[in-house]
Amino acid sequence: MSDGCKEAVMIDDSGTKQIRRIQGRALPLRGNDIDTDRIIPARFLRSVRFEGLEDHIFEDDREALADGVHPFSNPVYQGAGVLLANANFACGSSREHAPQALQRWGIQVCLAESFSEIFMGNSTALGMPCVTASAQVIDQLMQMTESVPTTVMTIDLIEMTVSAANQCLEIQMASAVRESMINGTWDATGLLLDQFDEIRAVASRLPYLQGFNQD
Repeated sequence: MSDGCKEAVMIDDSGTKQIRRIQGRALPLRGNDIDTDRIIPARFLRSVRFEGLEDHIFEDDREALADGVHPFSNPVYQGAGVLLANANFACGSSREHAPQALQRWGIQVCLAESFSEIFMGNSTALGMPCVTASAQVIDQLMQMTESVPTTVMTIDLIEMTVSAANQCLEIQMASAVRESMINGTWDATGLLLDQFDEIRAVASRLPYLQGFNQD
């Protein structure tokens, strides 16, 4: 987890991570329609293990930026755990490497005007909430962070608010995804593994898995 970013979570007896609240500094990434090829260029997708992706996040954008410092290269935003973005963030290809790169860099929650549905699904599978807010709220939060990079934001999935600089603003999230975060059911693979004995028992009763009796 990035420095200064904290998750308010509960761990139940089975080890399930229930995500309720995330607090940390933010990184503002201005621009609509930022696609997944910009988040992590295609030439870095040769591994299925995802290690090291964070080192190449927005690499082409960072190298091409001649008139300033890209937010992901700016020292004042290092350690940020909240990503602020505009409309249609992470559109384009469905590569799961994009949320993997962001999370491995240190991002714990994405707050934008809107997201690609596939990116949102891939992020949910990692336990990285994607929440939305109006363009006015996003711009207000970005201005706060650009003016004072040390501003701490709290994203509360119970109250559905983002709090920063003595202000409390409304955010939105699909109810089913929100419930999965709060209740710890966002990790579908983990849930299947927790019930592996039951799954094996059901599989043993299915004729098309065991072969039909020809007698």
